[in-house]
Amino acid sequence: MAISDLKLPQGVSAHAYKSPVLLAESLALNVAKQLSDAIDAQGTATLVVSGGRSPVAFFQHLAKQTLDWSNVVISLADERWVPVEHADSNAGLIKRYLLQGQAAKAQFLSLYSASANLEQAAEQADRLLSELPVIDVLILGMGDDGHTASLFPNSPNLAEALQVDGVRRCWPMLAPTVPHQRLTMSRALLASAKHKILSISGQSKLTTLSFALAGDDVAEMPVRAFLQPTLEIYWCP
Repeated sequence: MAISDLKLPQGVSAHAYKSPVLLAESLALNVAKQLSDAIDAQGTATLVVSGGRSPVAFFQHLAKQTLDWSNVVISLADERWVPVEHADSNAGLIKRYLLQGQAAKAQFLSLYSASANLEQAAEQADRLLSELPVIDVLILGMGDDGHTASLFPNSPNLAEALQVDGVRRCWPMLAPTVPHQRLTMSRALLASAKHKILSISGQSKLTTLSFALAGDDVAEMPVRAFLQPTLEIYWCP
């Protein structure tokens, strides 16, 4: 299957690259341009990214882009509820690979807090995100189960987190993998981003995306909530 074989909704565009390196380079250039345009237009720019292993090369390329980083706010679409020093921390990933060199001047809003429990951590993150400016660029990933951010199928709170008009910005979520405790931005907050990008790699993700495009049950595959006009899909084998 090729990405050109997918029946994409009108207004959704797809970009295919021969390797992860080429995808990361192109995505970094695109995002830097979007952030630069936002700074020119309104003085600041806000970027929300996803964690995991896949975005590392993208982070490294983005950190090298010439940008007024002091006027950029960065946050995470989701976070594992582990300390920043933990190997699975998305915040730790951002600090190691993106907030480097000139990019270290960016303001980073972390979702993690050492609260008594996951619910309290989500409530604290929700309050913090009230200070988040309008999201200019959002980078999402996708799991083989159709989850995006930490909006996992069958997780408690999923129905509430997927509300189109929900007012809560951050929800506690349980993943089927360890560490299973997560914090995630709500569908409503993520969907408010001006520019939305889905970055995936590998044939299995292409197959998952094909299944997602073939149905409309958002709870079954939460990524379906974002397969809407203006979405850009980046893919490589």
